Amino acid sequence: MAIKKVWVTDDCIACGLSESTCPEVFEVHNKAQVKENVDFSAYEDKIREAAKNCPVQAIKYE
Repeated sequence: MAIKKVWVTDDCIACGLSESTCPEVFEVHNKAQVKENVDFSAYEDKIREAAKNCPVQAIKYE
């Protein structure tokens, strides 16, 4: 199923994993953030990898 929505919960510890895994979608400041106007369908595998490997399971998608 295609990813339509990506978000980061307040549990994020800003470890940088999301940005290093998928810099096209994520950027880290005080916590990871999802960039605006990104076509998630182009990066689905990387988004899933970032979510799977997040140490605090803060990356969510649907």
